[in-house]
Amino acid sequence: MLEAQHSARVSTPRDITSAAWLRRAVLGGMLAIAGVATPVATVFAADNATADAIAQYREMLADGNPAELIEMRGEELWKTPRGPNNVSLAQCDLGLGAGVIKDAYAQLPRYFPDTKRVLDAESRIVECMVNLQGFKRADVIKQPFSKEGQDPTDLEALTAYVAGQSRGALIRIPQSHKEEKEAYARGQKIFYYRAGPYDFSCASCHGADDKRIRLQDLPNLTKPAAARQAFATWPGYRVSQGALRTIQWRMYDCFRQQRMPELNYGSQASIDLITFLGVMANGGKMDAPGLKR
Repeated sequence: MLEAQHSARVSTPRDITSAAWLRRAVLGGMLAIAGVATPVATVFAADNATADAIAQYREMLADGNPAELIEMRGEELWKTPRGPNNVSLAQCDLGLGAGVIKDAYAQLPRYFPDTKRVLDAESRIVECMVNLQGFKRADVIKQPFSKEGQDPTDLEALTAYVAGQSRGALIRIPQSHKEEKEAYARGQKIFYYRAGPYDFSCASCHGADDKRIRLQDLPNLTKPAAARQAFATWPGYRVSQGALRTIQWRMYDCFRQQRMPELNYGSQASIDLITFLGVMANGGKMDAPGLKR
């Protein structure tokens, strides 16, 4: 019964506002560009032809992903002396040694001895901004995510740059340290934990094959192939929002859609979930920043 209710819920379009209507109209235009002469009303029938058209559109944009500009902004932020200490992030240790960025994102989250905890890429960037550059943590994470159509935040741009330096690298989320294993175990429990007013869990949407929310096919993240494809393309530029979104944002928004309490940026729960998903994705190849619907 609960699964039936969930299926009905995730198939229901959001309330139509002027902004939502505009996004739908734009998407209809995108499909027309992709060669599918389909009325906007038919777009929301969520049939196979629509999914194919969206895939075509993604392929068309793949060589000109707007995230590339955000990567460039992130590189500038990384290399520019900033903050009270007026230093750059050039000596930030992302787990492979101070200043080593290449392939680091593909091996995060991981345990860091200096913090005595497991950190994902975004949380580690925050640590470097605080400890190297002298920023106050509260100021850094006050607004980690941009709103639709806004310029990216510094954290989004920095994450895009760091992720881009792992493009093509094998995903190898470590599980050698006790804390890493415990983070994975907690993340797995959170993934299957049902709560909230609709009794949802992450697995309600991502624990079985052939599920969809509106136009979006939902990957079964309990299967390595699907987990690899999903993990490998975050962060990603989301066309429908005109913004780059990070995996911390993805966790936050999934909790919002479950009607769960707000997930704090860089919280242990968010890092544990990312650890679980990353370990499930081990062996895949990073292809981020990706392109999202």
